[in-house]
Amino acid sequence: MKLSLLLAGAAVAALSASASMAQEFTLRIQTHYAPETVSGKLAGQFVDDVQTMSGGRLAIEMFYSSSVVKTVETFDAAASGILDGDMTGGAYQTGKNAGFQFVGDIMGGYDTPWQQYAWLYDGDGMEQAQALYNEFNMHLVGWWIYGQESLASNKPLNGVADLKDWKFRSPPGLETEIFASLGAKPVVMDFTEIFTALETKIIDGADASGLANNVGLGLYDIASHATYPGFHSMPSDHLAIRKDKWDSLPPDIQRIIEVAMQKLAFQTSLKFEVANREAAAKLKAQGVSLDDWSAEDRMAFRKAAQKAWQGWAEKSPEAKALVESHTAFLEKLGLIQ
Repeated sequence: MKLSLLLAGAAVAALSASASMAQEFTLRIQTHYAPETVSGKLAGQFVDDVQTMSGGRLAIEMFYSSSVVKTVETFDAAASGILDGDMTGGAYQTGKNAGFQFVGDIMGGYDTPWQQYAWLYDGDGMEQAQALYNEFNMHLVGWWIYGQESLASNKPLNGVADLKDWKFRSPPGLETEIFASLGAKPVVMDFTEIFTALETKIIDGADASGLANNVGLGLYDIASHATYPGFHSMPSDHLAIRKDKWDSLPPDIQRIIEVAMQKLAFQTSLKFEVANREAAAKLKAQGVSLDDWSAEDRMAFRKAAQKAWQGWAEKSPEAKALVESHTAFLEKLGLIQ
């Protein structure tokens, strides 16, 4: 009887201890991805990984499809306390500081996600980027990169020479400067207008997303050419958490989030590598031309990008430091001379 009472008491004590550990900390994070997309599902897995590894001590409430604030407002919402974390991308914040261009979409930089991750984690990238994020009361946890984007076009794009007078949809900023310097005619328009503009021949092509995503958008039902593998743009989505919130988390919880983030990065790049290759095979079978640029043309584009980088480097000390850091790492990898 006494033994039963002791065991029962121990069980109650264990349950109480578990309950006291449950949801000691919470994070409210917004992503621009919908939950049913590949990226949305991966973000959901990230949440599950963190909550499982923390034994339920950290609970994450993920808001999908920019359901709390607009995508471009997520960073500010996290920094001000409306949210705790931003799971969109640094490129949306170039209006705050030009340096965000070089943590959001480096344009003409690395060839693969693995090279770009290497700058962040094995170069001095995290140190350089962290200094920028900290200025806005944010802490950069890490990146998840889906790979090179592919251009869609109604005419061949076999190299730099084919860019002359090529009229295409472009996002604003650094990209328009680079392509215009090579003879193209970038047109800034909303993402939602791309399909109709291609269909009505207002534009000859478009920069939208990666190959598999472009297929999903139906762009190659109209466009007969795609640049693949891509070369011009490889956006970095980020996880950034308000700095005071991050600093309030104990070291073991911080480490769990960092490890889960690196798993998310790994899985994102793997899944999109497969998805893009599958899309490439299907497009080729359908008669869509996959235009793979030569090493010489890739280098020509990268040189044009570097020239544009220098102009952006003059916009802020942080941009200058980031440009210098990327340049040194690209030289180390042999991608530029």
